Amino acid sequence: MGRWLVWTRLAWMGLAWGLPAWAGNLADVQIVDSRSGRLLQQYQRDGHRYVAGQVGEEFMISIGNRSDEDVLAVISVDGVNVVSGETASTGQSGYVIAAGQSLDVKGWRKALDRIAAFYFTAHRDAYATRTGRPENTGVVGVALFKRRVASVEGQLLGQAEQKRSGRAAAGSAQDAAAAPDKTEQSSLGTGHGRQQTSYARNVVFERRSETPDEIIAIEYDSRTNLVARGILPMVPHQPQPFPVQFVPDPPC
Repeated sequence: MGRWLVWTRLAWMGLAWGLPAWAGNLADVQIVDSRSGRLLQQYQRDGHRYVAGQVGEEFMISIGNRSDEDVLAVISVDGVNVVSGETASTGQSGYVIAAGQSLDVKGWRKALDRIAAFYFTAHRDAYATRTGRPENTGVVGVALFKRRVASVEGQLLGQAEQKRSGRAAAGSAQDAAAAPDKTEQSSLGTGHGRQQTSYARNVVFERRSETPDEIIAIEYDSRTNLVARGILPMVPHQPQPFPVQFVPDPPC
């Protein structure tokens, strides 16, 4: 079996949130609001996972390695590899995550020191759509591989980053109070956002098999569309007795 050149970032120690009942065997995958650190609540239906996104919301893919060995995570967003920008295949480059550690992938990798942030956007503005590949927008995929031969060499390379502590509870009061329209809107995709610093290095990872040991997929769309599709329940509007907290300025 050939040896694979992969991109890596140093993973942070431990998981800062509880695992959902349908976490994978090798890893737990969460979609997180990049600015607030809030987990996007995952919903399960017919064996599929879903999250509701909002246009303009930056997000990251948080992957926690639950196993006792290194894993290679090949990640796709909208059918596009997040490292190379190629139409995604499980045989491509990915990130190495050490045993018991976790990694936040915040955007499309532009260089060894830069990424372009992920953000939810209209289908027409999605990176996949703008590069002529609109067919698979609306899904995040993580293909996980075990190492063929355990090796200490090169298992953790990269520059440390402080992981945001204390995840907020899934969902929000705003979500619960919203009364979504039943009419389905244009579907969401993932945009090519602002440039951020994010360090990586190349390491060698020899896969135990060409077939992934596990594949985890999370589909996403707007809350309105997920309600219209019957995936999320419609939440009745709850009127608020004091909707404004402070006194506004008088009109001019």
